[in-house]
Amino acid sequence: MIKHFSPREFNYPKKGISIVCYDGRYPNLCSGQLIVAANGKVFTFTKYSLRSGGNVLFDENWSEIVDEGKWSVGEWPEDYPENLKEDTVSAINGCV
Repeated sequence: MIKHFSPREFNYPKKGISIVCYDGRYPNLCSGQLIVAANGKVFTFTKYSLRSGGNVLFDENWSEIVDEGKWSVGEWPEDYPENLKEDTVSAINGCV
């Protein structure tokens, strides 16, 4: 089955970082494919590379309790510039 999606585009121009595409969606937002442009180069992250700082729990009545947290990156592309990683995480947290 082919899954179609509409990519969201975001820019973090102050640092030369653009979140080109992220196709994760509710209810499993962290399972998407992330594509970032940085320093004029496009980087495709492995699927499931984002980690959510939040979680979901259920009480005794099966009502959900949602805790939000900041995103982090579990796996970076091999050649991603080390000096841009912190700013990239900030861009992700401002967009996703």
